[in-house]
Amino acid sequence: MATNAIDQTRRMLSLVTYLRERPGAHVQDVARAFGITEDELISDLDVLPMCGTSFRGGDLLDIDTDGDRIWWHNPDDVAEPLRLAADEATALLVAARAVTTLPGLRESDRDALVRATAKLETAAGESGAASSRLSVTFEAEGGVFADVDRAISERRRLWLRYYSPARDELTEREVDPIRLFAVGHTYMEGWCRLSEARRTFRLDRVAEIRLLDAPAAPPELELRDLSAGLVQPAAEDPEVVIEVGTGGRWVAEYYPHDSAEELPDGGLRITLRTPDPASLRRLALRLGGDGRIVAPPELADSAREAARDALAAYEDAA
Repeated sequence: MATNAIDQTRRMLSLVTYLRERPGAHVQDVARAFGITEDELISDLDVLPMCGTSFRGGDLLDIDTDGDRIWWHNPDDVAEPLRLAADEATALLVAARAVTTLPGLRESDRDALVRATAKLETAAGESGAASSRLSVTFEAEGGVFADVDRAISERRRLWLRYYSPARDELTEREVDPIRLFAVGHTYMEGWCRLSEARRTFRLDRVAEIRLLDAPAAPPELELRDLSAGLVQPAAEDPEVVIEVGTGGRWVAEYYPHDSAEELPDGGLRITLRTPDPASLRRLALRLGGDGRIVAPPELADSAREAARDALAAYEDAA
């Protein structure tokens, strides 16, 4: 199985903890515990001695192997918890939030990073609060950001080609922009002339953008309070029930929900509300064997059909 840099980094971080607790561990046992070959483990061990709290020799991991057993000679010197200075905590939080907006990042890694960032912000205290006032916009969406910002300042209408993941299609629409804001990703809130309603557009999903000569004239609207997050279900929104296994418990942390009941197998039965239940089909596909939509029945059937179509497309391409 191909391993990317994120998989290897995750494994090596776990490996450090594993070896600290098991001095003199056998290569064969460690490889079996991590589900990798002995050659892959030796390759990881070749990299670890170049890691540490700095590039000074005494701060690097002194780990070696004779091919049979693995020895870590200085765990007490480099494994003590480090304290972040205020500027380090701010830089780390700003960078982490920026990385979560990168297109192409696996959703599981994005979700894990969002949770880790929230914990770090809590631990950082005032430094974490200060970092929330800073943001980084990647070049990939920087041009879109500039066009939207100009349209707002000049009160001009925008033309967009926009990708909708819920429908898996590109649509063309004219939008009267209202404001820009960031909640994990950078968004534009505007009055969509196609749907004749207020809509929110994620900038990294804008495939093409153009300023129009027509003036923007959105109706007078009360701005939404986003302090509780972008997704704020209403009581009248349709109810959806999802059952997840242990590998899908993160859904309860990431999605606002009404309840999360423990299941005998260690999973959860999650009840939530959403104005667009069809958008949860992507969540069901992402969960795979770790979860399924239970209700409403028509959405559960739709998710199963989408999964069958995806599997058939994969098999045809194989």
